[in-house]
Amino acid sequence: MKKLMNIIAGMAAAAMLLMPLPSLAQNKSRLAQILERGTLRVGTTGDFNPMSIKDTASNTLTGFDVEAMTELAKDMGVKIEFVPAEWATLVNGIVSDRYDIFSGASLSMARAKTVAFSNPYIYAGTVPLVSKKTGSKLTSWAAIDNANTTVAVLMGTVFEQQAKAHFPKAKVRAIEKPATGYQEVLAGRAQVTITSNVEAATLMKTYPDLQMVGSSNDMRNKRPFAYPMPQGDEVWLTFVNNWISLKTAEGYFAGLEAKWLSAK
Repeated sequence: MKKLMNIIAGMAAAAMLLMPLPSLAQNKSRLAQILERGTLRVGTTGDFNPMSIKDTASNTLTGFDVEAMTELAKDMGVKIEFVPAEWATLVNGIVSDRYDIFSGASLSMARAKTVAFSNPYIYAGTVPLVSKKTGSKLTSWAAIDNANTTVAVLMGTVFEQQAKAHFPKAKVRAIEKPATGYQEVLAGRAQVTITSNVEAATLMKTYPDLQMVGSSNDMRNKRPFAYPMPQGDEVWLTFVNNWISLKTAEGYFAGLEAKWLSAK
């Protein structure tokens, strides 16, 4: 019996030697592949002001996320390659290995079914905007919620739903495109509009008469922004999460937020 078992074991070992081995690339983490390649491939849309903005004239990219991803590549000691991407095919770009990481997006459970997300690096949320000329008394969310206030929002958007929930006493006026809520405020037809703090930062720089009610600490309907990445690669995910933790502790992301998401 012992001799038979030795023969069977030997046959099994021989069979294993004849089995095709997976390629080295399949065994390597994304981190190892990036370091060997010497290039970090980052998917980005270039149409998300002020996070990722493409200047078509110079064919260059700027913005919060563009700057952060450039810093990640620098800290890794590799070059950066920005790969053109679209929101509708964000997930497909990761799954099909077009890029190693996407330059940042709001975390959603629908996307999380197919891609991994890093730890959050900032939080976006809803903020009210008023005119400096007419909104001096509207200094808080509570102050907006009165019968004498008109809140203009785009019809059919999440902001219409939020306005009705947050300001039940106010007059919520849903408007249709091409009109916008902030234009109604600038024209004096409404006292308030609500939007994301990301869009608000751009609007306040473009229209100096607009100002945000409260501060970023007063945001409502908060949602995390994180980096979409391939599923199943814990080494790459852990590396990026550690990088986010370190940069957060150093104040790097706070600096980017002050630079790109404030009115100044």
